[in-house]
Amino acid sequence: MELPVFEDTELFARGVGESTDVVRKEMYTFEDRGGRSITLRPEGTAGVMRSTIEHNLDRGQLPVKVYYSGPFFRAERPQAGRYRQFYQVGIEAIGVSDPLIDVEVIAVAHRALKSLGLTNYRLEITSLGDGLTRANYLKDLRAYIAGLELDEETSSRAEINPLRLFDDKRPEIKAALTGAPVLMDYLTPESAADFQTVCELLTQLGISYQVNRRMVRGLDYYTGTAFEFVHEGLGAQSGIGGGGRYDGLMEQLGGAKLSGIGFGLGVDRILLACEAEELALGSASDLDLFIVPLGTSRQSLQIAEELRARGVRVDLAFGDRSLKGAMKAADKSGARFSAVIGQEELASGQISLKEMSSGTVKSVTLSALANHLTDGDDF
Repeated sequence: MELPVFEDTELFARGVGESTDVVRKEMYTFEDRGGRSITLRPEGTAGVMRSTIEHNLDRGQLPVKVYYSGPFFRAERPQAGRYRQFYQVGIEAIGVSDPLIDVEVIAVAHRALKSLGLTNYRLEITSLGDGLTRANYLKDLRAYIAGLELDEETSSRAEINPLRLFDDKRPEIKAALTGAPVLMDYLTPESAADFQTVCELLTQLGISYQVNRRMVRGLDYYTGTAFEFVHEGLGAQSGIGGGGRYDGLMEQLGGAKLSGIGFGLGVDRILLACEAEELALGSASDLDLFIVPLGTSRQSLQIAEELRARGVRVDLAFGDRSLKGAMKAADKSGARFSAVIGQEELASGQISLKEMSSGTVKSVTLSALANHLTDGDDF
């Protein structure tokens, strides 16, 4: 799903939650020429739900499974792993309330991180319960907070949603909340059974996890299963991705009463995690061939275009470079092979194909060059 970079501000105020830091402090909100309030997208799920409702995707086969990627925007104080423009990939599964799909979503994220070679991270999971869980818990939490001495702004925030106090990073607020009731102690039998199923399935799939009884996700729409991937090597900005279930969000945005679950993975932080583990992220280039023309620039460009049409990734030296300079460019390109093409090669139809990693040279006909590069023939 390709999401717009900006949406109506009301979408995020209603969907993400007016009490969240995202809405209160971090959104880039503007008035356009028509006097409408618009906001650069701070997250992806609300936009996915809006689009799903608008295009009636929820009226077809369920669950609706989509993915998205791209830049998102928050008015942060820039630091390592926290940027004003950051990048995420995410998935959403909409329309089915089933612990199995919760686990499937978590497994997709886990497999993605493993595929990069990451190992020094942990999966933390919790349950935020259903509506009855929340109602019983919030009653006791509000009573506890009423006994605290809070500043006016913090009290106002707690009035809207007392759960948001758990996002507060100030030491005095953290200390004040150490004796607060724990949401997981209020789970209804149905919520507790669903969470138990999630835990059992994760174990069955060999996915290690830790239950974090005090986890509170930073967006108001989360219910039920919630999770976060935390990397050991990133310091304060240790979360590399997370998500959870949001059973009331679609209805809240004017759609059907359908549940959903998804995640967002932070590309920037995952790259930092790969660097922390000294993982190779792949070469800077995926070129198959670098061509060095010797007085044959026009013909070499035509050969490159013909190879590209066959699916071969090709670059070539441009300008009046010397042979030595052109070969340096070939080395820096990261291409698997290089070939010098002069008048003699054009006349004979034979080129010397050099494997850059080993320096081995093999004679190949121009007519067979594409097949050799795409079929992976032994060199």
